[in-house]
Amino acid sequence: MIQRSTRTLAQFTLLLSSLWFALPAQAELSVTRGSQPGNNMAESTPVPEWVYTVRPGESFDEIVDILLARNVPANRLLQHNGIDNAATVGSGDSLRIPLAWLQRQPDPARVRSVAGQVQLISGSDSRKRPLTSDMLVRVGDEILSHSGTATVELADGSVVRISPNSRLAFNRLTQYGKSGMVDTRLRLDRGEIETQVKPVIEGGSRFEIETPSAVAAVRGTMFTLRTSPGKTDLRVTEGEVSFGPPGKTRRIPAGYSASVSTVGVGGMSIRQLPPAPAINPLPPQLKQLPAQLSWQPNGASAHRLDIFDAESGRWMDSRRVNGDSFNIDLLDNGNYDIHLAALDSRGIAGMPGILSVEVDLQARTATLEQPQPGATVNDDMPEFRWQVHGENEVARVEIAADKDFGNLVATSEWAPDQSALPSRPLSPGQYYWRVVTEAGGNSVATSEPRTLVVNGTLPPVRIISVNYVDSQVRVFWQKVDTAAEYRLQLSEEPRFNNIIKEATLSDTTAALRLIPGRRYFVRLKALSDGPLESRWGPGRELFLE
Repeated sequence: MIQRSTRTLAQFTLLLSSLWFALPAQAELSVTRGSQPGNNMAESTPVPEWVYTVRPGESFDEIVDILLARNVPANRLLQHNGIDNAATVGSGDSLRIPLAWLQRQPDPARVRSVAGQVQLISGSDSRKRPLTSDMLVRVGDEILSHSGTATVELADGSVVRISPNSRLAFNRLTQYGKSGMVDTRLRLDRGEIETQVKPVIEGGSRFEIETPSAVAAVRGTMFTLRTSPGKTDLRVTEGEVSFGPPGKTRRIPAGYSASVSTVGVGGMSIRQLPPAPAINPLPPQLKQLPAQLSWQPNGASAHRLDIFDAESGRWMDSRRVNGDSFNIDLLDNGNYDIHLAALDSRGIAGMPGILSVEVDLQARTATLEQPQPGATVNDDMPEFRWQVHGENEVARVEIAADKDFGNLVATSEWAPDQSALPSRPLSPGQYYWRVVTEAGGNSVATSEPRTLVVNGTLPPVRIISVNYVDSQVRVFWQKVDTAAEYRLQLSEEPRFNNIIKEATLSDTTAALRLIPGRRYFVRLKALSDGPLESRWGPGRELFLE
């Protein structure tokens, strides 16, 4: 009897143990409060859940409003967590929320930077327009890069860099309420992207990139994906990526590449990436460019070099480099990350060596050469010459009518040249000119000013109209911009050999008293403060009846 009871107890214990291990692992992490048991169906069926911790001062109704979908009643969440009274939910308590109950809304990506020619193809009307910084990219949109590059930031902070000649579609950009979980699905039809994906939440978040021949599922990693007709290449430099043909993916860890081909026998090949090159150190702050970047020989026939703006992530340069050195040039002041990777026999870049540098160029004052101070020229397009004293500097000449340069008359284009012509012909008169140099995009130096006189003749003054009022005649003439005053002459014969009246006027009108019945002739010329010559305008006959 005792032996039979012992056997029965052992069987019952074994049954309990089997039931315990049959429970879903997630049930061990569930938090149940209140007097009633949790929802047995929810616990018996493993569903993706998110555990939310109540914040100080937060009410249950507020949590429902900001997290739950509108078709999910609050009492379902209470029942799911075994809670009798919502008023008992307080700070620090945990609530299990099935992902299917969370609010979902599309969350657009934002363009952080664009360089070169890149287009956005709208998912709503298929129109193409130039891609610009801060532009929003929505579900259904596509980015088509031609000769340009673009950097796009997703709602969760993940970054996608798009290489030239690529086409990337944004098929899904969903966020689960304020949980921080996302469902992002992209499609790379051609070209190459480099991504830095934020770690996703297990059981909830999803980040996938599809190509015509493969799919990459990501959980917090840095990788490069490249696709061309019949082939997709993956390069993982941090974390791991589930990669392969649809339904046949494998986990590819950091330090490895994988290729999927649909040509010939197909299948997937996995190889270890070349190690990161040993980059020789550079000064942390570059005061002049070009600066030579070099690295230790490692047997690779070529390397891939990428330069990124450290703040915006903008792709500043990307190129294939032969040898073991490269001249860094043409960068504005700022902080940059330089990535250098050896290329394997298939042209896939290996693990990157990363070097951070700051460019801090200072512009130097140019030395003026010609025209000499106070020079007089007869050419309305005189040549200006100067000498720069720094590397990577651009300069332009500025010409003004005043010594404070408040009114620029003409300039030249910014260029690395040391001579230039003005942007337009200069009218006769006195000018001030100087040369402004710029380095690094934000460092400027200005030379001392010089004076310059452009010879020439003032344009002739043309009489616009004549008004007769009683015995008075009022004459109106056209203004000359470079004139200080006007000289008026009145004569009784058209050759002006006998001047009967002459006056200097500052206005562009004059009143004359004439004797009725007699003929007169009037003419004007402009006067200048400088050494400019002037000539008389055509005469005008006057007759007062």
